[in-house]
Amino acid sequence: QVQLVESGGGLVQAGGSLRLSCAASGSIFSIHTMGWYRQAPGKQRELVATITRSSSTNYADSVKGRFTISRDSAKDTVYLQMNSLKPDDTAVYYCNADIRRAYITTYWGQGTQVTVSS
Repeated sequence: QVQLVESGGGLVQAGGSLRLSCAASGSIFSIHTMGWYRQAPGKQRELVATITRSSSTNYADSVKGRFTISRDSAKDTVYLQMNSLKPDDTAVYYCNADIRRAYITTYWGQGTQVTVSS
């Protein structure tokens, strides 16, 4: 069994910062690409950022220059540092990871709420 557990969400004023963490646990052979997605009320889930095993990163245009994704492979953890937050960043943030056990399967966390007040 594999679990992804997110933490670090909360309420922040516009212009503020938050750092999200997502730790993978369980029977894991290796972790490949990890990422963060978000879903605002009434909207589809969208990509925020991804990071590969070699630490190549990809960001949505809406967060470039404000958010930074990183990972600690020794801890099977991915982070999302969010700066200069805007009310439009309000959403439930989900982490995901492509994890190899017998096969590579994509796993999702339960989500953490981020609310940015104006």
